[in-house]
Amino acid sequence: MPMKCCFHRSPTTEAAAWCENMDTLLTNQVGLEAFRTFLKSEFSEENVEFWLACEDFKKTESAEKIASKAKMIYSEFIEADAPKEINIDFSTRDLISKNIAEPTVECFDEAQKVIYSLMAKDSFPRFLKSEIYKKLVDSNQVGNNKKWLPFL
Repeated sequence: MPMKCCFHRSPTTEAAAWCENMDTLLTNQVGLEAFRTFLKSEFSEENVEFWLACEDFKKTESAEKIASKAKMIYSEFIEADAPKEINIDFSTRDLISKNIAEPTVECFDEAQKVIYSLMAKDSFPRFLKSEIYKKLVDSNQVGNNKKWLPFL
């Protein structure tokens, strides 16, 4: 579901266009880094890291690599007390726990949808109101392909 832009003027920079759609932000390297920095400031960067891990996982073709990547994602984000444990409901976590023995590239799809929705409804709107985002839009540097360093 597209988010309403928090600016009343038409987007004049690449950064300003991110407010139209979270997918646009997530597929732009500078936007993704700014969003990650924002999430770190809120102690919730595990959400975007999990989402990115799932995107990479879905591109895996080898059955052997699917199994090893699935176990890594499970141990890093899903299991109880995982170092970057994500906030998903019990039934989703339980389903993944049962399917991890014989994982498929779809085994994290439901959890990824939950986390995407959480970011879209909660983190993304706050990011659009954040100083990090406002500085990117105001700097006009992204559209000029200049490196914006304050968040690195």
